[in-house]
Amino acid sequence: MSWDIVLFNSKQTIKSIEELDEDKLEPIDFTGILENSFNEVNEDDNHREIKGKDFSIDFFTDDEMVSNKMLSLYGENGLFELIELAKQHGWQIFDTGLGSMIDLEKPENNGYENHRNYVAHVMKKKE
Repeated sequence: MSWDIVLFNSKQTIKSIEELDEDKLEPIDFTGILENSFNEVNEDDNHREIKGKDFSIDFFTDDEMVSNKMLSLYGENGLFELIELAKQHGWQIFDTGLGSMIDLEKPENNGYENHRNYVAHVMKKKE
């Protein structure tokens, strides 16, 4: 099961999605930055899959610059790679499953382990 996150490029420090000020979002070329930041990027029309050590990241390209980008992560290492990119580029990361922003300095506070617990909880409900 994937872990869906949203990258935001904003002048505002986003504490919660409810407080998001769309006027402070700044469009950039997420696709170009992502493609140039990893060695193995598989292309299939407008779909991209970044492959790394024990992770993959899926996303779709955009025809223009955008202020946010939805990604699907597979594997914890993908989160750590994106956190480093986020720090370099001033991005912020929203965890759609938990409904909260990821603390880039302390991702363990709301990161991968919480995602795994959430998935386990969802899977139990289906049984």
